Amino acid sequence: MKKSITFFLLLFTLSVIPASFVFASSYNQGIYNENVPYGSATYLAISTDGDISIPVTPTSTGTQVTGTSHVTVTSTDVVGYKLYLRSSSSTNMDNLGDTLPTSANVSPAALSMDTWGYNTDGSSNFVGSSLTDTLIRTFTGPAPTGDITTVTYGMKVDLAKPAGNYTTAVVYTAAPDTD
Repeated sequence: MKKSITFFLLLFTLSVIPASFVFASSYNQGIYNENVPYGSATYLAISTDGDISIPVTPTSTGTQVTGTSHVTVTSTDVVGYKLYLRSSSSTNMDNLGDTLPTSANVSPAALSMDTWGYNTDGSSNFVGSSLTDTLIRTFTGPAPTGDITTVTYGMKVDLAKPAGNYTTAVVYTAAPDTD
């Protein structure tokens, strides 16, 4: 009887790959998008430069005057934010019962006589305020040093309006963008 023996030769190859040293921050450390500390709580803050006063000397043919408000939003939200404006309780300016209504403009246009409105482009065209939030600015990305929106208010009056202080209140709302 013949026996057969088979040998298996196994070759092992040892490969040496030079390793680069890699350093990484642990979870919740570092900077995201060059501005926002990773892992920190996201914040959003809003401020204005306060009340504005718009003096006007009406004429028989009407006088249009403007004043500006600066709204600053500071946020670390990486998606961004949306800024809204609305009238607080009435869209009319009031002077002890005498009113100056908001403009009927729903898109920027010239003010009609004895109305008021606002814009965010500094032009001479205005829209009327409403009692519901109206989007006036969308900002993409974080704004850690503050993003400023200038809101221009305008009014056009003639001698038909009694003299006095016409006042109204507007509310600015900033909300993180979740889209």
